[in-house]
Amino acid sequence: MAMVFTSPPKAGHAYDLPSVNLGFTSFLDGGPPAGPGIYFAQYLQYWQSESFTNTKGDPALPGFAREELSAWISLTQFLYQSDQEVFLGGKWGIDVIVPVVSIDMSYGTDNPAFPQDNGSGVGDILIGPYLQWDPVMGKRGPLFMHRMEFQMIFPTGAYDADKELNAGSNFFSFNPYWAGTLFLTPQLTATTRIHYLWNAENDEPNRGFRNLGAKETRAGQAVHANFAMAYELIPGKMRLGINGYWLQQISDTEMDGEDIPDRKEQVLGIGPGMVYHFSQNDHLFFNAYFESSAENRPEGERFNVRWVHHF
Repeated sequence: MAMVFTSPPKAGHAYDLPSVNLGFTSFLDGGPPAGPGIYFAQYLQYWQSESFTNTKGDPALPGFAREELSAWISLTQFLYQSDQEVFLGGKWGIDVIVPVVSIDMSYGTDNPAFPQDNGSGVGDILIGPYLQWDPVMGKRGPLFMHRMEFQMIFPTGAYDADKELNAGSNFFSFNPYWAGTLFLTPQLTATTRIHYLWNAENDEPNRGFRNLGAKETRAGQAVHANFAMAYELIPGKMRLGINGYWLQQISDTEMDGEDIPDRKEQVLGIGPGMVYHFSQNDHLFFNAYFESSAENRPEGERFNVRWVHHF
């Protein structure tokens, strides 16, 4: 997940997309670890960047800017998984996530035209009804498990139209996904979560758009995915692997209904990770990501810790 980054249309960088799941989920994402019941998860992610990119992936700001972005992102998640089938064998559930974000943007020079941060605050709340299917079982254990969630992002977060780096987006987004985990062997797993992102209008555009007389803007549509492979080194206890994410904006940002070219965002992040199972009810994940191929957004590193508890 990231904050919302917006900038003037004349600038070479965009940062229009809302906060989304970039690297928060990874291994064994296709199903809950302990079946039906109530789950609590706490995430903490640190993201830092010293490079804002333009549409060609080159530096968006002059060298003297010496930009340094750091962000702490906390997600508190409550999830209920029922044992009641409602559609094609899928069992219903509900997912609620409350983000809190702290952003610090600094430069090697004092220029108020550069993107400015809005400090700390509550982010946009995510709510998603979902369907979870029981694992497909084989002779030596599970073979495949998957889920589909209809996730919605509500504009509840802190937002200041005079700042470019905000915890909230000031617009509604629909961000459904499908997640699946394939057991290649009982020890080796491959997991993915694939999202589609649709955004509604922002009726309070940031200062760059506002200076051009814009009454509303709409961030483009996008697809993004998390992916991971892990191998069980300690039976029933620890898996190590590689994890990553990819984001690609697929339609242009709009200003008052007109497309704005050369603002599509993309990024790829890959790194090592692990999950440690204290018991069937308690699990600790660690993931590191090193970004590349960024366009129209910051490029840096992310470090993610996640604890999951089943009541």
